[in-house]
Amino acid sequence: MNANLQPARSTASHLFSIPVIVAALGYFVDIYDLLLFGIVRIPSLVSLGLSEEAVSSVGASILNWQMTGLLLGGILWGVLGDKKGRLSVLFGSILTYSLANIACGFVQDAETYKILRFIAGVGLAGELGAGITLVSEILPKELRAIGTSLVAGIGLLGAVVAYFTVEFFDWRNAYFIGGGLGIALLLMRIGVFESGIFAQVKEQKHVQKGNFFALFTNKDRLIRYLKCIGMGLPTWFVIGILATFSNEFGKALGLEEAIKPGLAIMWCYVGLSAGDLSSGLISHALKSRKKAVFIFMLFTFIVSVIYLYGGISTAKQLYLSAGFLGLGIGYWAMFVTIGAEQFGTNLRATAATTIPNMVRGAASVMIILFAYFKESFSVANSGALVGLICFVIGFYSILTIQETHDRDMDFLEE
Repeated sequence: MNANLQPARSTASHLFSIPVIVAALGYFVDIYDLLLFGIVRIPSLVSLGLSEEAVSSVGASILNWQMTGLLLGGILWGVLGDKKGRLSVLFGSILTYSLANIACGFVQDAETYKILRFIAGVGLAGELGAGITLVSEILPKELRAIGTSLVAGIGLLGAVVAYFTVEFFDWRNAYFIGGGLGIALLLMRIGVFESGIFAQVKEQKHVQKGNFFALFTNKDRLIRYLKCIGMGLPTWFVIGILATFSNEFGKALGLEEAIKPGLAIMWCYVGLSAGDLSSGLISHALKSRKKAVFIFMLFTFIVSVIYLYGGISTAKQLYLSAGFLGLGIGYWAMFVTIGAEQFGTNLRATAATTIPNMVRGAASVMIILFAYFKESFSVANSGALVGLICFVIGFYSILTIQETHDRDMDFLEE
């Protein structure tokens, strides 16, 4: 009997170890802070004295600065993660965005706000990739899918907490709360240990570590990298277009009740959290990353068609669809895990940290395309055209990329 119980205890001890818990809580705070500006954008800028027209233009500018910070931060923290260690990124990134968020609570003008959101974006870029890399390297390979899904599933609930925090607190206090959560998490991380796989490679002085440009100097490596980015595009099509502009889609559908994009995004993230938890279990059961991601991507495609052309007639139906869309893109954890598993230890953090931030950055291109298509097509058709591009690239990428379910993580990129 004891022999039968031992594996269960052993599995639980792996999945609920301090590094996994702290990585999950770290991603929770990361998502809270990442989405906070989008939620408080209007009230914060209005309180700074901006006109309605300025709120729109300045808000978009600040958001672009934050996204630029994410792109640059992804490269910075990825390189540092491979050169200095996974933990150095986890500590450095959270300290950066926590202090930036606390400072946002004191901001008095739009220009300072812009700079602080850029710094916050740089900090926010390091959390997920470093956390997934660390968890992937310390867990047994048969538990990696479940472990990384736990990290993402719990972490994504930060979006829900951010939404309700703003409902009950002033926007400045919401920033203070986010910064305080980050500092508290920083103290928790003191007891977390470094990945043993990285520690071994760190001692090998002759191995080149964290060379971002090495991702582009080898054809096979470049194709792997681009496919990892490609499979993630449908996730931010859903968040960046369908959820963010849900008010426009609701108006185009003739809905009587005005749609709140913040609420649509929140329901999307509720579904996303549930999807991330279930995608890991499905990947584990199927013993395949590719099959799990394909199933979720196909589900997302079907719900996207229903969202755009299924005859949604009430706000509740649209919010419900946003939740199902979130469930569909719940392969986010698997997508980042595949990115970590595709590359050797000396480039793993660089790849795993830049890949999700490249996808986030691609949302800016999607928004530009969406605006361009709206000049000639309806809102629904414009969204569909952007989605078609993302899904074609996404399906091609997941169908042709290498399976990594049983891959040993202890290898190097030449």
